Amino acid sequence: MLSTALRTLRTRWITFVGSFVALSLGVALIAVMGLALASSLDAPARGPERFAAAPVVVKGQDTLRVTTPNGVRTRKLAQPRAVPADATTRLRALGTVVEDRSFAVRAEGAPADLVGHPWSTTAFAPYALDAGRPPESADEVVVSGDWARPGSDVRTGGGTVRVVGTVTGLGFENAVFYTDARAAELSPHSPQLVVDADATAVRQALRGSEGVQVLTGDARRYADADPDRDSEALTTMNAMFGTAGGVTGFVSVFVVASTFAFAVAQRRREFGLLRTAGATPGQLRRMVVSEALVVGVLASAVGCVLGSHGAPRLAAWAVDESLAPRWFTIGDYTWPCQLAFWTGLFVAVCGALGASWRAGRTGPAEALREVSVDTGAMTRGRRLFGAALLITAAVTLAVALLTHPGELLQRKVYVSRPMLLISAVALLAPVLVGPLVRLIAWLPARLPGAVGMLVRENAAAGVRRTAAVAAPVLVTVALAGSLLGATATLDQAKATEVRERTAADFVVVPADDSGFDRATLRRLRAVSGAEVSTSASSAVYVLEDGVALISSDARAAEPEPLAATAHLPLAAGKVSDLDDDSIIVNEEWQKHAVGERVDVWLGDGTRKSLRIAAVMTTGTGGNGVYVTPRNAPAAPVDRVDVHLADGSDQDTVAAGLRRAVRASGGEVLTGDAWVRAQYPETNRTTGAGFLLVLGIALLYTGISLANTMVMATSDRVRELAVLRLTGATKWQVLRLVGAEALMVVMVGGVLGALVAGLNLAGMWAALGLLSVWTTIEIPWTALAGVLGACAVLAVIAAVVPAGLLLRRGAVESVGVRE
Repeated sequence: MLSTALRTLRTRWITFVGSFVALSLGVALIAVMGLALASSLDAPARGPERFAAAPVVVKGQDTLRVTTPNGVRTRKLAQPRAVPADATTRLRALGTVVEDRSFAVRAEGAPADLVGHPWSTTAFAPYALDAGRPPESADEVVVSGDWARPGSDVRTGGGTVRVVGTVTGLGFENAVFYTDARAAELSPHSPQLVVDADATAVRQALRGSEGVQVLTGDARRYADADPDRDSEALTTMNAMFGTAGGVTGFVSVFVVASTFAFAVAQRRREFGLLRTAGATPGQLRRMVVSEALVVGVLASAVGCVLGSHGAPRLAAWAVDESLAPRWFTIGDYTWPCQLAFWTGLFVAVCGALGASWRAGRTGPAEALREVSVDTGAMTRGRRLFGAALLITAAVTLAVALLTHPGELLQRKVYVSRPMLLISAVALLAPVLVGPLVRLIAWLPARLPGAVGMLVRENAAAGVRRTAAVAAPVLVTVALAGSLLGATATLDQAKATEVRERTAADFVVVPADDSGFDRATLRRLRAVSGAEVSTSASSAVYVLEDGVALISSDARAAEPEPLAATAHLPLAAGKVSDLDDDSIIVNEEWQKHAVGERVDVWLGDGTRKSLRIAAVMTTGTGGNGVYVTPRNAPAAPVDRVDVHLADGSDQDTVAAGLRRAVRASGGEVLTGDAWVRAQYPETNRTTGAGFLLVLGIALLYTGISLANTMVMATSDRVRELAVLRLTGATKWQVLRLVGAEALMVVMVGGVLGALVAGLNLAGMWAALGLLSVWTTIEIPWTALAGVLGACAVLAVIAAVVPAGLLLRRGAVESVGVRE
């Protein structure tokens, strides 16, 4: 059988080249994603950065630790506590104590991530002046990097400052240094100190101080602004590469299996002749398996080589796009290539064996009769598997809608759901192809000429060919519609929530993350005709089921002004019932009945029992909770909602608000303008991950579409020759072939749109059950682009081989051997 298989490979090389290309690219994609995912599992060891030269760093409580039956659960506090005053006094007796402060700074022409510090902390990095001098007054600063030079004036949110010096950037931050006094004004809260004393003496002095940490050696990195950024970056990369790897792996396996099955199905005449010559079904199957093994081994090996060269390029792209940290590279791993190799070989054998099983079971005469038209394309197994997948998709959707509709809004769910439906629709495609072809070709078949009628009949008669060529289009359109449509629909739903919840005529926002100072708030409250509601961002933590410590975003506001400037989506209770002993929660909470008491930890780690005053609907999951300002200690006011009093002039009030925030640099927006500014956007990493997935899917399925189309066209030598003998010109035949290619692309596009529509309809139903009524956002531009690209590729891949085949004489082509 092996010798027969090798001879077959040599004589039917076009078919096997198409299978080889599809498989090698599929294995390459799996290897690339596997290598990227494996390399994102570990981060390099990182030492202290801002405090590399600091003797000892003392840090206030910044982590909530709760003991549960399953161990200690931890969460980062929204408002870390400062080092207690009495502890600071004891530390000053040991040596020099420098209070550290960090706060965001907005400045014209500066990096977006500019952060402010006191000048005295430069010695602990250490930073060294490379030009100018240290700041000496409140309006003087020193900057890192080369974005500003000494002597230049820079406009910031807190006013105009003069750059009097520069320090060499150390790579981990873009900093601006103020005098210590000015930094204390801009950021009164100081969560950590640097102590110039012996670490043992410091620990002795702090004995009995609850929650205070003494950091020395490598532990000083926990005093840096974002000590967990490497682990967070790894988590983000794992999610991105995991999603991309899962989707591209599915696409690769799906397309490769389809291509191999079609390659075997093309050879029914050959199998019939072999059966007539005395070959047994087992011999046919062994021959096909031998062919698949030869092609699979060679293609998988080539795919692994391509993947090992492609993975570093993917890593470089992720770093250039700031989707991965600068240290990210592809490590020395072998298991992803081994996984890709054996996956490719397994898929090749299974795809070929599954398609050949039916051919091996048929008798010689029956196999020969099957050649002219595709009859019985829907086997019993295909019907059962397709129906089972479709029923599974429907049942899981129904269960999710009835029990936990919010799960359908999770990324891992709306990414994985299309795959189930794609598989089901692809298996049932032979049933759907005939009606779809007749529907799409209804009008063209009635136009003058025979092209429309021939396109309809050829596509309907060649069900296997149509389904195989449409499969790559189905995958790409379904993924593009489902992923892009899901994120756009979710963004629109969140925007709808913001719009319906906002009743303010104006919203005033601060210039930076430090919020509004007391003087600015007094001026805002004094504006005539303005009813002001101040609020601050914080967090609340709750222990659910006794084992899970859940963090929930919280907004602190006074109840009466809040009721006047916001329309909370309440399911029970009243906003006016909120007080210092209560909380407004949403239906996601385990306890959410009005009047019940819940034990929570506030943003600074204080434990408290609060009564539920009102309950909001779940929505898209961003409703959070509401508390009074007393239950959000140390949270700066970061938003001021303004409602116009009766008879007040809008322009006059707006002018008064602008005067009130002029000194602090705040911005006054109308309610509508603030809603537009808050329009949710898909997370940049998520968006880049989806573009990566869709880009790879489009590239791979495009190549596979071209391969399958070439394979299908090359198998139609006699058919095209018969058309020439009946009087058709070469250009008429080519137009027919091109029209058939467009027909097949349209069939795949309709099936893909059906899958995307079903997915988006499920998400829309889930949003409705969560009390968010919005429109389904369909990415028409992306779908049109995908279909257009597939159509161009399909036409070229069909017309060019057909043109080459037509160069041979018609009589000679009719007599060509298999």
